[in-house]
Amino acid sequence: MAARREGRADDVLWLLEHPPTVTLGRRSEEANLLVPEAALAARGVAVHRIARGGDVTYHAPGQLVGYPILDLKARGQADVVAFLRRLETLLIEALGVFGIEGYTREGYTGVFAGPDAPGPPRKIASIGIGVRRWVTFHGFALNVDLDPDDFSLIVPCGLTDVRMTSVATERPALAAPGLMGRVRTAVSDAFLRAYA
Repeated sequence: MAARREGRADDVLWLLEHPPTVTLGRRSEEANLLVPEAALAARGVAVHRIARGGDVTYHAPGQLVGYPILDLKARGQADVVAFLRRLETLLIEALGVFGIEGYTREGYTGVFAGPDAPGPPRKIASIGIGVRRWVTFHGFALNVDLDPDDFSLIVPCGLTDVRMTSVATERPALAAPGLMGRVRTAVSDAFLRAYA
């Protein structure tokens, strides 16, 4: 991030998977961590307090985590809320490649799946960004083929009225080796269209 801010690096999007990890953003409430930290450590789940926005979330293999390092001011886009909404739009475009209708909900951050489905809203992507001197850091977590039940360790994003889902849960026929690579390509393509 410092290299981008100082003009020694270009804008970049890092896409990766984390080992089992719970992260607590700046607005996290300890009550949203449902399992004591010692018990999480015994299960091999790390806990980190970090400088992104948002509440608590869970990361694990099977989830595509993206860190866009962009200089918004240099792009003439010095608007943090507009950047966040653009991330949502890019993720919705990528989900569309797989026949998943993604949508946003008024008053919420992130992307949900299947707006007309019965039951509680299904969240498929979480977003927690940080911006320092108009350079972005942190980003999004798109659930690809991890088990949504893993989120039972926390109250995801502090939201009690949603359930977590994934690309593989929404489209079981896609759940095969290579799905993560296909999703990574769809997300990369959406970012290139917006930020190339």
